[in-house]
Amino acid sequence: MRTTYDEADDILVVHLSEKAIAKEVSQDWNTHVSYAEDGTVVEIVILDASKQGAWPLLRSHAA
Repeated sequence: MRTTYDEADDILVVHLSEKAIAKEVSQDWNTHVSYAEDGTVVEIVILDASKQGAWPLLRSHAA
């Protein structure tokens, strides 16, 4: 697994596989899931990632 983040456009992509994408499905306006031919998830794209709280992936919580 690897992630890429485009700060200028606030887009987070979580790459789960190097397989070719056969189908893409929008879960809602800002979350898109791409599938391989065998039905496994290849990547997840989150638009407005930092605005939605998905980026950064790890946050330190001050006590």
